[in-house]
This record gives sequence, structure tokens and C-alpha cells, in this order.
Amino acid sequence: MARDAAGELAGRDGVGQHRGVEADDERVATHLFDCLDPAYAGWRWAVTVSRASRAKNVTVSEALLLPGPEALLAPPWVPWSDRVRPGDLGVGDLMPAAADDERLTPVAALAGDDGVLDWDDVASSEEGSELTDAGRTDLAVEAGEAAGRSRVLSAIGRDDTAIRWYSSEHGPGTPLARAAPGPCLTCGFLVGLAGPLGQVFGVCANEYAPDDGRVVSLDHGCGAHSEVVAAGPGQHTAPPVIDEIGYDLVDMPGVALADTVFESLDHTES
Repeated sequence: MARDAAGELAGRDGVGQHRGVEADDERVATHLFDCLDPAYAGWRWAVTVSRASRAKNVTVSEALLLPGPEALLAPPWVPWSDRVRPGDLGVGDLMPAAADDERLTPVAALAGDDGVLDWDDVASSEEGSELTDAGRTDLAVEAGEAAGRSRVLSAIGRDDTAIRWYSSEHGPGTPLARAAPGPCLTCGFLVGLAGPLGQVFGVCANEYAPDDGRVVSLDHGCGAHSEVVAAGPGQHTAPPVIDEIGYDLVDMPGVALADTVFESLDHTES
């Protein structure tokens, strides 16, 4: 009865060998059959049969496909928000930031040290003025609102960004930076950043540098440093080329060679 029930779903040629029976409950059992469909390798038809109390007839409760121990399964489903990686965003793609994104903070909530520190550049633009925390916060809120932004980078977002940038290929740990004649801090092509991130990073403005237009750490560097001096002519004299094919080279002490020359001169004069 169980095989016939599976055959109604898969066809007679789609049901394979009986693989056993499992007791699910009192008077309830599930029969397992190999699935012969090539698309479901390792899967099994599971047909559950049961008998009511004091009844003589057995009935089929359900029949379905279940994966076996060697079944080919799809990988676990992962939400898109967890699958996306930096650089995946293409033309026309939208990736909205969550309302509770910890990397952002509302402009209206710029109160306390975290909010004010992120806008130190705005508060310090008033040269010669001493602003209290409340005054600096008001100035930061006004600047954020004037820029048309409802949220700005939070302290968490700032720190995550600094770590990501510093440990990237534009930080100090790359072979390019180690071989550089000087750090970006002393390069005339460095454009500074405002705010706390500007204390560690800047933007390269040298079109011939590999980091042109990218954020670099101040202790990064490359061979296109503005203070690199080109070697003048004659500073690197090429070694003489000695022809060792036309004659044999014989080592001779300098004194013995000088005596030989002087003896030749004496004979010539005499």
C-alpha cells in the first residue's frame, strides 16, 4: 500500500528499493523508498500509514520526498543583507541603511561627547572662540541640518571606518608603503580630511600615484612622493666593461707591475 501511494506521485518507475520502516507513534509508521528521479539523488519517498484504534483497515496519511543521508541539498539560505559584500553594489542597485544602523546617528541626537567629537571640525571653525559642549552641539546640529542630512556618521561608524581604511591596501602595512621614500604626511600631494578622521587620513591628489583619489593613512607612502629628487647625470657611473674574450686576465701585485714598467723604461732610455 505504501509503495502504491508513492507510485501515484512519482510513477511506478520513480520508486526504488524499500529502505525500511520507522515507527512514528502507536499504530503509525513511515515506509521509506529510494527516489529514482535523477534530480533528487539520495532522496527518499516517505509514506506514512496508520490504523485507527480497533480498526482493521490501514490508511495512507501522507506521502512526500525527504532527503536521505547522502542527499544533495541546497546550501542554507542566507538573507541578502548578510550575503552582500563591499563592491557588490552596481548601477541601479539600492541598499538602504537600516533605521537602527549603528554607523549613523540622527542629527537631532548630536548630544554628548560622541556626537560632538564627530563634528569637531565644525566647532573649531570659529577661531578664537571658546564654545561649551552645548554650543558645539548646537553648531553641529545646525551644520548637519544645513547640509540636508538627517543622519551623520556616529562614533561607532567613524571607528569602524578608521580600522577598515588603516588595515587596507592604503595603510602603512603594504610593501608599497614600506619601500616608499617618505610618508604621505610629508607629501605635497596630500589633501587633508576634516574632523577626527583627518588626524589619521588624507586623500592622495597625485595623478601618477597608485592611490590617486583614494583615502590613505598619513603613514602610507609610495614612490611618487613630492620630495623625491631625481638622480642627476653622472651620479650613477656605470662600471667599466672589460673584454675578457680577447685576452686572459692574470692577477699581478701592483708593486711587481710597477717594477716591470720602470725596467722597461730604463732599457728604452739606455
